[in-house]
Amino acid sequence: MRITIIGAGFAALTAIRTLRALSKQIDIDLIAPEPRFIYYPSTIWIPTQQCHADDLVIPLQPFFARQQVQYHPAKATGLSPDGRTVHTTTGDITNDGLIIASGGQFLRNLPGLEHTIIPCAGIDGTLELKKRLHQLTHGTIACGFASNPQEPAAMRGGPIFEFLFGIDTWLRRQKRRQHYQLIFFTPGDQPGKRLGPKAVQILQQRMAKCDIIAYLGYAITHFTAQAVHTTNSTFNTDLTLFMPGITGNSWFEKTPLTRSAGGLLQANALCQTTGADHVYVAGDAGSFPGPQWLPKQAHMADLQATAAAKNVYHALQGRPATARYTTELKCILDTGNAGILVTRTETKNQVIRANRGLHWAKKLFAWHYLRQYR
Repeated sequence: MRITIIGAGFAALTAIRTLRALSKQIDIDLIAPEPRFIYYPSTIWIPTQQCHADDLVIPLQPFFARQQVQYHPAKATGLSPDGRTVHTTTGDITNDGLIIASGGQFLRNLPGLEHTIIPCAGIDGTLELKKRLHQLTHGTIACGFASNPQEPAAMRGGPIFEFLFGIDTWLRRQKRRQHYQLIFFTPGDQPGKRLGPKAVQILQQRMAKCDIIAYLGYAITHFTAQAVHTTNSTFNTDLTLFMPGITGNSWFEKTPLTRSAGGLLQANALCQTTGADHVYVAGDAGSFPGPQWLPKQAHMADLQATAAAKNVYHALQGRPATARYTTELKCILDTGNAGILVTRTETKNQVIRANRGLHWAKKLFAWHYLRQYR
């Protein structure tokens, strides 16, 4: 039995651990451009020097060796009609079952996007933010996000709140906050809506308390080097952070798999795709059934990857695929010196207001999570 995994992020690595826990005998191939894992949840601390980039970029060769994974340094370029062959930049790789965990990509159709920093598009973006932030002695810093218009759930706004509040805390700690104007912007009229109504209220209250100006409810039309333009207004900035919506990778077009309106791989509650047998998807690459607040976050990717790995393994043994992911949002929104805990399921939505203990809990969780890959 040979199972191929595409990607080297949260979902891909969780799929490896799940498969290996199920069997020591199966062959696992992994396709990714580089054998490294970036722990994005902690990159929020890089610009304010609470964390070093080197601590968050984990070489994966030792993990692959322990898990007996055959690593292929390549990019996926397509998939055969039956799903049994992945076409890559270095050749074809065959499989009996496939898990696509390659993530998505940010929409880059807004004019002038090159004038912004997309902090979660790679470690280089976060390092550029750190450089620019430390060069700036005064001025306006704007932080915003948007969704995929064709798939509103395909967005990641949480880190923007963390960068925004973290920069505010850092400037106040340095007693320089009075020299800066902080702006938050998003086309939605309720920032953080997916976190639940109480979280929306807490976020808005914190922005008001921190003298952060909010531009809400108007579509972004374009960016320039010194301004953000919306359908209602234009505001000048010296530094702009922006998180676009998420869509599918371009190589998805060269597969037989069904895509959602937003360009992601359509999946069911078992993480199965349609268009080829024994092909599963987990994480940002997929469009999954669930409530409107179904998150695009590492925790959800891990839950989907666990279900996908169990199902592909059982299906290849001739057993029914029955594992379903838990629909759950769980995160700590960090403010630089405190954390806000948000949990949401289909029956509960709880928020614990900012406290210092949750800030350290987030750091401790990162350390614990990364131990398995070091």
